[in-house]
Amino acid sequence: MRHSAFISDNNRAMKILTSQQMREIDRLTVDRCGIPYPTLMETAGARVVEAIIEHGEPINKSVFSVFCGKGNNGGDGAVVARLLWMRGASLVCVYLFGRIAETKGEARINFEIISQIYEEERKRANFLPRLSIQEITEEEDAAYISDGADVVIDALLGTGLTRPAEGLYAKAIESINHRRGAATIVSMDIPSGLSSDTGQPIGPHVQADLTVSFTAPKIGNVLAPASESNGKLVIASIGTPDWLIEEESGYLHFVEEKTIAEWLQASRRRADAHKGSVGDVLLIAGSRGKTGAAALSSETILRAGAGLVTVATAHSAQPLLVTQARTEVMTEALDETPDGAISSAALDRALQLERNCTVVAIGPGLSSSDESTRDFVREMVESRTAPMVIDADGLNALAPWPEDLKGWDEAPIIVTPHPGEMARLTGWTNAEIVAGRIEVAREFATKHQIITVLKGSRTIIASPDGEVYVNPTGNAGMATAGSGDVLTGLVAGLLAQRPSEPLEATIAAVYLHGLAGDLAANKLGMRPLIASDIITNLSEAMLQAGGGAERGQTNIISTI
Repeated sequence: MRHSAFISDNNRAMKILTSQQMREIDRLTVDRCGIPYPTLMETAGARVVEAIIEHGEPINKSVFSVFCGKGNNGGDGAVVARLLWMRGASLVCVYLFGRIAETKGEARINFEIISQIYEEERKRANFLPRLSIQEITEEEDAAYISDGADVVIDALLGTGLTRPAEGLYAKAIESINHRRGAATIVSMDIPSGLSSDTGQPIGPHVQADLTVSFTAPKIGNVLAPASESNGKLVIASIGTPDWLIEEESGYLHFVEEKTIAEWLQASRRRADAHKGSVGDVLLIAGSRGKTGAAALSSETILRAGAGLVTVATAHSAQPLLVTQARTEVMTEALDETPDGAISSAALDRALQLERNCTVVAIGPGLSSSDESTRDFVREMVESRTAPMVIDADGLNALAPWPEDLKGWDEAPIIVTPHPGEMARLTGWTNAEIVAGRIEVAREFATKHQIITVLKGSRTIIASPDGEVYVNPTGNAGMATAGSGDVLTGLVAGLLAQRPSEPLEATIAAVYLHGLAGDLAANKLGMRPLIASDIITNLSEAMLQAGGGAERGQTNIISTI
């Protein structure tokens, strides 16, 4: 299985940058901090070499080919080539796609250094140069360059690309990808051919095994499907101070495991905890023939750590749900429609139940085809006083989202739609949702003052204040029936334990849900993975993210 991995080499919450923000941050690092650009370029090259070593490549036994463009990304590549040569690489071949005379600034200086080293080594009798540079100007020369390299370094285009690579560069990308499997492919900043400002490939692009992104991740590093071409992603600091990144970056954040660990630590149970003090969740879910979703959600609520859960379901669905749900789950029968879904006549009883709980979750397996059920959902959402998580048929019953329905601080709303549900809520097409996931989630969250979880590969969490978080965990095996019901339960269960922090609980739930899915896929493979496997691996995910603080500790009193 091939999964993207994310590694940060600093101890701060990472921002995600656009290409324009990155250029401005580099400029201000020079202007305000006095760090000259040659130093930044030299540091970037050194960090790539470090990442290659960490990846397990033996430099003194390896042949390297470095594919360079004419810009600064190519200049960084030239630095890498020289540093590899200095560290005793067997052979380093630099391919410049263009002419040295066409390059500028620091990039040109570094290409000329390589050229000069090559010429000096070539003069020595009985001495084979270990560092060379070749100018490639014809497309036929760019295709299928083969030098037996063990490692191919992609320093062609960098972060500034806005249109598909073509001509000489398209052939160079083709030549790099032709080496897949035979050589380790390392991209600098972002695989060439990808736009750094979207998660969508825009043309031919490098398929990397390792990508070293400088200063902070870019959107194309972390947002699928483009992120799948990054391979293992290393974020490397090259000298820009954290305060400058914070000042000049925007609203995009990358979710890190250390942030989840901190939240789990803050929300850990006190020694005197009891079931009533760690959250009471009302789950309104299930209908005739759709009780499985309620069973999955309710078990997850308990596994998340909530003390109590009551599933309110349609009257005829209750007997079957009792046999499917965990024995620890309580159930309540509500009035139903002739088709076995909860009816509007159940509203008063549901509101009575809601008054005694910490959090309400509504939607899994609910059915939304009957107008009476839709009325029940709308009135329940409008009348509730507790925080509420809405998913699945709960969202479908509200589509299109009522303009006057908003969340508020005392009783926030968290919605967890997949792209199809978001399309129904907003009136946009599926294609528009997928192409602009960050903007769609952010607009919906700010307009309606609702925490919005737009599910998918690299799930997006948008807060009412406009901040957006990209989650790195999860895999394609989680595209299975019931996976969303598990997430609903996890959000509700964590929120119930700390209702004053709805955004933080939601982010933690999304991360842990994906991590549990990754653990399940590593054990079982993605193809056979089912939703209950996510629940099974949830405890391991919490232990991995939360560490020793998640384990119980017995204090034994002894006398001596």
